[in-house]
Amino acid sequence: MKAPVQDAGERRLVEAAQKDPTRFAELYENNFARVYAYVSRRVNNREEAQDLTAEVFHQALANLGRFEWRGVPFAAWLIRIAANAIADRWKLAAREHGHPLPGELSSKEISPEEIEHRARLFRLVDTLPAEQRRVIEMRFAQEKSISEIAKEIGRTEGAVKQLQFRGLESLRSQLDVSSRKSAASKSAGKMGRLNG
Repeated sequence: MKAPVQDAGERRLVEAAQKDPTRFAELYENNFARVYAYVSRRVNNREEAQDLTAEVFHQALANLGRFEWRGVPFAAWLIRIAANAIADRWKLAAREHGHPLPGELSSKEISPEEIEHRARLFRLVDTLPAEQRRVIEMRFAQEKSISEIAKEIGRTEGAVKQLQFRGLESLRSQLDVSSRKSAASKSAGKMGRLNG
């Protein structure tokens, strides 16, 4: 029940920002962590990740008028921009150094289903209790070790492991529920088409 309300709210934010670009700030705030996490997992240094993330939001703002709402989260569009920006950066670096791109670094398309899955996962991470969310983000988005996280948040390594475990368990169960609902609605849609 929460997702349609959330989607409607996000759609209103996008439409407001299309009319008044100063309203883009809320979209930026809502999506920065997701985009930065995506980018930082794919580039080797923090400075480059920050530059690319800034570039993504700059491009998004510049092209916001062309964005069309299709029921997919706004973050999916931002992730697509990020994927293209990363691929462009890799191509430029390869040309500058005279090296061909390795096969896995080429600009391969990310399927809409994969983008939706990632966006759903990001939304679910946002629903975790604050400490679990922080540990999950630090561990997987920032790629910090258990000991680094423990020092930063002032907890024992055992406590960090427990927070990580509980957070992952919660995400797994929420993803399972979400997947079952999605499969049920697709099945109902097929049945409706078959009967109609």
